[in-house]
Amino acid sequence: MLHDERGIPSIAAVIDKVTPAVVNISVTSRAPAEDNPLFRDPFFRRFFELPEMPAPRPRLSAGSGVIVDASRGYVLTNNHVVANADEIAVTLKDRRRLSAKVVGRDPATDIALLKIDAAGLTAVPLGDSSNLRVGDFVVAIGNPFGLGQTVTSGIISALGRGGINEEGYEDFIQTDAPINPGNSGGALITLDGRLIGINTAILAPAGGNVGIGFAVPSNMARSVMEQLVEYGEVRRGRLGVLVQDFTPDIAKALGVRETGGAVVTKVEPGTPAAKSGLQAGDIIVSVNGRPIASSSDLRNQIGLMRMDSDVELAVIRDNERRTIRTRLAKSDRTLARAGDPTQKLDGVELRDLVPGMPMYGKVRGVLVARIEPGSAAARAGLEPGDLIMAVNRRPVASVEEVVGALNDSEGAVALQIMRGDARLFVVVR
Repeated sequence: MLHDERGIPSIAAVIDKVTPAVVNISVTSRAPAEDNPLFRDPFFRRFFELPEMPAPRPRLSAGSGVIVDASRGYVLTNNHVVANADEIAVTLKDRRRLSAKVVGRDPATDIALLKIDAAGLTAVPLGDSSNLRVGDFVVAIGNPFGLGQTVTSGIISALGRGGINEEGYEDFIQTDAPINPGNSGGALITLDGRLIGINTAILAPAGGNVGIGFAVPSNMARSVMEQLVEYGEVRRGRLGVLVQDFTPDIAKALGVRETGGAVVTKVEPGTPAAKSGLQAGDIIVSVNGRPIASSSDLRNQIGLMRMDSDVELAVIRDNERRTIRTRLAKSDRTLARAGDPTQKLDGVELRDLVPGMPMYGKVRGVLVARIEPGSAAARAGLEPGDLIMAVNRRPVASVEEVVGALNDSEGAVALQIMRGDARLFVVVR
């Protein structure tokens, strides 16, 4: 236990060094106006002289962030804190209020990187989250309920947690340090003053603290941040396999000693996995020498690697261990991000049609894989599962063609989509 100059158990000295790097984030966004059916009645509108479209209402929200590079003014926070933001303001511990811009966002890990311009900033050093152990003491710092900077403490309750957001990449640190609404994007700190997590989620029926909170590990945040700085987005590599957990029951049935790994259930044609010789039934037990615990562990490791990364896989086939080397391809997914020419589709995850998809070879288009709630596209009526066939009457057959068409467009964007057997137009403003 740490003691201060008074001889009292205290971590005040660590907190004094770290708290100037933890900031409050205020976000202004636009909430869509309520759509009353009477507003759509032409007679009602003329009689009461109503405008054509009710103006969207400003909406305020708050969160937290951590300065990780003082010289460049980089602030790590959660994607959900700044998604759909029109204006972002950062308030430092010394009460300076600064405008912030988004460098890039990654909804899949719920990480976003902001930039502020100011002198005299303090950054917290990034720690190595792979060295953490259950039982380590940690401190959570953030802005719960908009009260202002608050410090809570606890221990690491578990590591490698998943199942919170199954569409994303999950390797959460679980802690019992109290985390409440507004703590999102704040810092999880070890007692030596290093950042080992970005607080991101609360598991509680009413959204309050019940001693179960989650943080994105610093190593995952660092990997994402490096790509956001370089590209403004995360360019993930793709292996091209479908996998399931390698359980003790499967191991016993196959007579295999290994107790962890991921079983390949399908290899997609034309992918690095297929070209390297991976086969359905192979058991992947390590990636670049790091053991694989489960299918989600494999997904996390591959999903955080860049495209064109060289990968060495240790696999078991017919009770023999062998090494397979390959190079990851460009992912067939992309997500429009704030600040680029495609921001009309900000928060929309698009995928190329590839072999194995039901519509592959039958139509030309691009699949809408996921849409962030509240985004402009969601408000316009775009839905997951839609196929975008044209952008402003320009046919598209790949994600790159969608981006190119958006780059050449000004104003509202008219998307021709296929939904089931119907062909519709969706206008995104």
